[in-house]
Amino acid sequence: MREPVNRTILLLDIERFSRRDDVVQVVLRRTLNKIVDQTLEAAGVEATQQYREDRGDGLIVLISADVAKTVLLRSLLTAVPDLLHEHNLLASDSAQMRLRIVLAAGEVAHDPHAGTTGGLVGHDLNQACRLLDADVLRSALAARQDEHCVLAVSAPVYEGVVRHGHRGVRPELFEEADVTVKDGVLPAWIHRGAAPDRMPARSAAPAPEAAPGPVRAPEPGRVPASEPASPPALQERPAGAVFHFHGAPVIHGSLVGGDQHGVSGGQVTGDVVLGGTRTEDGARRDGGRS
Repeated sequence: MREPVNRTILLLDIERFSRRDDVVQVVLRRTLNKIVDQTLEAAGVEATQQYREDRGDGLIVLISADVAKTVLLRSLLTAVPDLLHEHNLLASDSAQMRLRIVLAAGEVAHDPHAGTTGGLVGHDLNQACRLLDADVLRSALAARQDEHCVLAVSAPVYEGVVRHGHRGVRPELFEEADVTVKDGVLPAWIHRGAAPDRMPARSAAPAPEAAPGPVRAPEPGRVPASEPASPPALQERPAGAVFHFHGAPVIHGSLVGGDQHGVSGGQVTGDVVLGGTRTEDGARRDGGRS
């Protein structure tokens, strides 16, 4: 067995992979490798600085300690969600892909054997795999139906990188979670994803001013809702002369009913018959003309 060396451990797992048929699984596996390719390329990771092991529904990626973890974190927080969004935007419902992601660090040894693949050995790797399979991480992804992935970091990554607030890495967006594993409780920090305080604040647009409309006189006997009703004895009488008609007055043949309170402004032309009707020859009957 080779000597263990320090590596950054990147684990990815596709949600609900085993529920898909074989054809969809092939598409998802190819898409996952493509996303990892582009994510590591964005972080400046060379092919010689990484080792990948296929896990069927996911990947184990070991990255050289020479690559800054801050760069990896920024790429995981930005590139992966964008690439998943592009895939899911065009994919059918059966080919939608969401990921659980763990970023850890520790000592890993490689013990390959002829005719077989794999051979990774290390306590830190085992703990990272347990974190990836933990119910708390699965529940975090299930609760974020509008997001495409969830990211957790191990205690060494949080203490050594995240909590210091390097550019693009905000520690307040990571929440601590205790993960119960076979040999005890494993501390981890889960990224909150698209948290409300990351979204730009929306300023309320001022309500448009209502255009001035025609002023309408209130109907007789009704008081506008915005004004309290006054006692009958205190109500003001309308300004101007008040005409009381006995019967229905006719203006140019039109019938005007109800109380009439003078005319302020404007002009009334033609005959106004008060208190009576007109005959066909224009003579008045039971009333006066003005």
